Amino acid sequence: MSFAGKIWRLLVGIKDGLALLFLLLFFLMLFSILSSRPNPGQVQDGALLLDLDGFVVEERSVVDPIQTLLSGQAPVGEYPAHSLVRAIEAAADDDRITAVALDLSRFMGGGQVQLQRVGEALDLVRKADKPVIAYSMGYADSGIMLASHASEIWLDPLGGAIIAGPGGEQLYYAELLEKLKVDAKVYRVGTYKAAVEPYLRSSMSDEARENYAALYGTLWEEWKSHVSKARPKIKIDLVTSDPAAWVAASGGDLAEAALAAGLVDKLGTRIEWGERVAELAGEDEWNERPGTFAVTELEPWLADNAADTSGKAIGVITVAGEIVDGEAGPGTAGGDRIAGLLDDALEDDLAALVVRVNSPGGSVTASEVIRDAIVRHKAAKDIPVAVSFGNVAASGGYWVGTAGDRIFAEPETITGSIGIFAVIPTFERAAADLGVNSDGYRTTPLSGQPDLVGGFTPEVDAILQSSIENGYKDFVELVAKSRGKTSAQVDTIAQGRVWDGGTARQLGLVDQFGGLEEALAWAAAEAKLEEGDWHAKRLGSQVDPYQSVISQLLSASASAEPPRANGDMFTYAARAQSQMSAQIVSDLERLTAGKGVQAYCLECPRTGVPHAAPMQSQSVSMWQLLGAFFTR
Repeated sequence: MSFAGKIWRLLVGIKDGLALLFLLLFFLMLFSILSSRPNPGQVQDGALLLDLDGFVVEERSVVDPIQTLLSGQAPVGEYPAHSLVRAIEAAADDDRITAVALDLSRFMGGGQVQLQRVGEALDLVRKADKPVIAYSMGYADSGIMLASHASEIWLDPLGGAIIAGPGGEQLYYAELLEKLKVDAKVYRVGTYKAAVEPYLRSSMSDEARENYAALYGTLWEEWKSHVSKARPKIKIDLVTSDPAAWVAASGGDLAEAALAAGLVDKLGTRIEWGERVAELAGEDEWNERPGTFAVTELEPWLADNAADTSGKAIGVITVAGEIVDGEAGPGTAGGDRIAGLLDDALEDDLAALVVRVNSPGGSVTASEVIRDAIVRHKAAKDIPVAVSFGNVAASGGYWVGTAGDRIFAEPETITGSIGIFAVIPTFERAAADLGVNSDGYRTTPLSGQPDLVGGFTPEVDAILQSSIENGYKDFVELVAKSRGKTSAQVDTIAQGRVWDGGTARQLGLVDQFGGLEEALAWAAAEAKLEEGDWHAKRLGSQVDPYQSVISQLLSASASAEPPRANGDMFTYAARAQSQMSAQIVSDLERLTAGKGVQAYCLECPRTGVPHAAPMQSQSVSMWQLLGAFFTR
């Protein structure tokens, strides 16, 4: 072998060895990240830090690893309300925690029901003579609701606070569709089913306005009552009756205006807030940077305070987000996934089952798959089933709830919306304008249908409307059987109308006020279990390990202290623009994605993490359309 050949073989060997070494190092790094868990050893005496950089949610959603890595941005933070409550209640009883530091600088909101429960947990900390110190650059409705439970509310001098109240503008596309010569074929049952109005009208109907006024009026009164009770000195009327005059009285200084109205207690920078927490909880021995304090973060604290597993198990299955067909979720209620969890749990020794619903609706086929799985589970195990409604349980969410023996809701819960619709765009006028015409030969009135370019035949219109009416009849009969009413009685309170929890209870759509804890207690009593003899077992609540990997990889490229969100009015305007863009995308997707019949609650406030659903193909046959037709 020549000398050059030997050198070549040596170089190839070195290259292969280095490649193998780097591959081993990569997998070792990947394994260390995947196997890393919050360490209870990170718990120390001092303050529990709740840095809520995102949304309070019912269930943490799945992160798309490819999309997230390509975006280069860490996923929006999501904090399940039940985890926050467990952490805060543990802090109230643990001598190692002497204060709670509530950092809302990047807080993006949550539903009233969820925030009220977290607020009640913060009240327990204060009752244990432990201060809760909140800070933010800016407070809006959700932040004020949460911070109202704090001992001290700090606001940055350059920030501000506003109270907007529920409600706002809805986009209407009828004139745009007319200009584009696109026909939105709408099929619906329900006087109050307003979700199709954006495609039919240029303004809100009187019926929809009546429903919005009743629903949002109740939510607004509940919000004011809750905040005023937690913070009696707040001047809500001053802030909301003439907000321009209120700000002008402080010379345009939003921070001073917030202080004058009792929205906050003190103005100070984040450094000054940290120094105040350090006075109460102690200095950080490991970090001498200004504004630091002895701290225990949320994840290690939760790891150190694992949920109780003594006694018999009561299963808790969560139906959160839009209800869709397939395996989607968590964070989206994939019907097959949730039904699979229930079927897998048949092997577990569950004493009872609680179904937690926080959904504005979705696919009827998926809703029925979930409902049928609950009924199947109840029959097979012969156990009591309670249903707990969260912030919203409407349309398909209520469909799922009919499987329970008893329904619990809060006064702020949004429910009802028993009505269905479908909207399908056709393009015959737009095509004709472009010189594209449709003609052919039919053997039956259904040949070649649905024809989105040539238009629907009258027979197709009649069949689709009949299907909608039959679906509505099925929905009403299901509710009537569940609630012990006649179909006629349910029809009078259905028609797509949305109700607050208090009115829903008066109408018999809800049995009892209460949250998840009350539903669990009822289920335990029905199963003849004494207090302390049972624990809640969440079905399918494991966190995807790749989510941790992605967060760590993206966080590694960021600074140790991520930038805080500004709290001025311009920031809120920018956020509103982003939310409006998301709404347009969502409305377009609902019109064009071929979802079929909907019983979706348009009136329900959009308080969760915005997720854009992928566009779906519209190339479907008539029978595929009918087969996948019923979506709630």
